[in-house]
Amino acid sequence: MTYSLDYRKQVLKSIDDGMTFAEAAEFYNLSPTTIQNWKRRVHSKTTRQTKPYKIPDDVLLNDVKEHPDDYQYERARRLNCSKTGIYHALKRLGISQKKGGYPEFCVTAI
Repeated sequence: MTYSLDYRKQVLKSIDDGMTFAEAAEFYNLSPTTIQNWKRRVHSKTTRQTKPYKIPDDVLLNDVKEHPDDYQYERARRLNCSKTGIYHALKRLGISQKKGGYPEFCVTAI
C-alpha cells in the first residue's frame, strides 16, 4: 500500500516531537520497520534502477511459428536468454505447451 507524502511526513513529525517508533507504529497502525524506512527515505520509489528484461512478443511468436516443436532451452539458446525467461514470456502470451501431433491410431472416428 502506498501512503501519501503528507501522511508520511505527519508520522515522522510525531517521531521528531518525541514519540517512539513503537508508539507511533501502534498509534498509526503501521509497522515500526515501515516508519524506520520512511525515516531513511520519505519519498517513495517511483523509477526502476534497471530496465525490465523482457523478450519482445513478436520475436517470440515468430520463433514459435518457425520452430513449433522446440523445447524452451532451445528457444532460450536461440534468443540469447534464460529458460525461465522463455517460460514467463510464453505464459504471458498464453502459450502453454505443445499440443497436437497425436499419432493416427490415437484419433478415434466419431
